[in-house]
Amino acid sequence: MISEELKTIDSSKIPFNKLISIIFRGQTIYLKDKLEEFGINSTQLGLLFEISHQCNTNQEKIASRCNINKGAVARSIKKLEDDGLVVREIDTDNRRQNKVSLTEKGKDTLNKCIILLNDWEEEVFNEESVKKDELKRNLKEIAIRTIEINEREVKY
Repeated sequence: MISEELKTIDSSKIPFNKLISIIFRGQTIYLKDKLEEFGINSTQLGLLFEISHQCNTNQEKIASRCNINKGAVARSIKKLEDDGLVVREIDTDNRRQNKVSLTEKGKDTLNKCIILLNDWEEEVFNEESVKKDELKRNLKEIAIRTIEINEREVKY
């Protein structure tokens, strides 16, 4: 079993991004079948989260904040719109952009998905050795620094 092999490796010898990748892929696999019930995938779930945090946001901001190209965001938003989870309206301040917001169905779907994510987190954080809130705060700080570095160093 792969988890047994991973247990034998000194954590200081494993690159940080490898550990994050294992966790991310594991959660994606866990959610795949469960999200099919709602007709969405993990990328679309991420977009629903982003839209819920930034009411009436535009697709360009969503793409930037989620680190996804604009075309992929547009396709995902179109699917979410076709499924009645989001609505797009022309931005009166910039008619070339659409404001995106959740519908009631989108809010309901997101709330049900949050329950799935909480269930996954409860199973992952079932031991007191890992402090979930502290880890989330630390990961948020790392995410912020990562974005700041990319904004400063990477030319899109």
